Parts: sequence; C-alpha cells; structure tokens
Amino acid sequence: MEIELRRTTENDIQYVLSAQADEDSRAFVTAWPEAAHRGVLGDANIEHLIVESKSNNQRVGFVILAGLQSEHRNIEFMRIVVTEKGKGYGRSAVRAIKRHAFETLSAHRLWLDVKEHNTRARSLYEKEGFQYEGTLRECLEGPEGFESLVVMSLLEQEYRNA
Repeated sequence: MEIELRRTTENDIQYVLSAQADEDSRAFVTAWPEAAHRGVLGDANIEHLIVESKSNNQRVGFVILAGLQSEHRNIEFMRIVVTEKGKGYGRSAVRAIKRHAFETLSAHRLWLDVKEHNTRARSLYEKEGFQYEGTLRECLEGPEGFESLVVMSLLEQEYRNA
C-alpha cells in the first residue's frame, strides 16, 4: 500500500476523534480529548500526521510523533491509529514513520510503548525491527483494571542495516 504522511489540519480533527473512538481501536489507544489534539497542531516538538492512501487520497489513519526537539535525538512514536485495518496501511505507515524519523528528522532512536495485550501491533513492530526494552507493569488504569505497556525501540544503526 502506498501512503503519504501529511500534517494534520483543523479540518482533520473530527476524523481523528472518530478514528480513536472506533471500537476496533479504543481498546489499544488512550484517547485524547479534542483540545489536546488541537493543542499540538502548532507544537514544534510534536508532529500530528494524517496517513492517506495515495491511490484514492482517502484518510486511513493518523500518527503522533513527539520529542522532535530532543537534544538526544530520541523520537517517541506516540500514537498510530489505522482505520482501514487488514489492508497493509499499518505496515506502510510504520515504514513511512521509520523513514521520516531517521532520514528527515535525524533521529538516533525511535521508541514506542504498546499495550501488552496488543499482540497484533507488537508483532508488526518486531517484524519492522523494533526491539523489546522492557515492560511498564500495570501503569495504566482502564475500565477492566490495570494494564501494562511494553517499551520497544529501533536505533538508527539498526534501521540503516536492515
């Protein structure tokens, strides 16, 4: 799947809110309120991006990257939500984010956390070269109790050698 990443605009906010509230996504994503999404649109340390299909210019997801101004060149792959699941957009978006982080933003390290029970996403990240770093045990309280987060990262050298 060919995708394009573009900056989120005010006109995309309702789509973003709908995407994160989708039944297939909300068990895996900590939703932000509308004001938080709007608030980061002009933040130089955060990129809020829309994932679009090149074939039909349709929005198929969104991504948030943080730490763009990190003196240590550590960028957090904070959020990804794909609304068109099972079509390869998630893998394409992860690959585009890696390219963007290492080739455009000059990251040394791209890292993320993922809910421990999100085995589908964890498998994708592993296949894309992300390494397990550790588990933040029961750090989120949700409607069904406490959840753990798995921290994973990819270093620039690993990206270049892949």
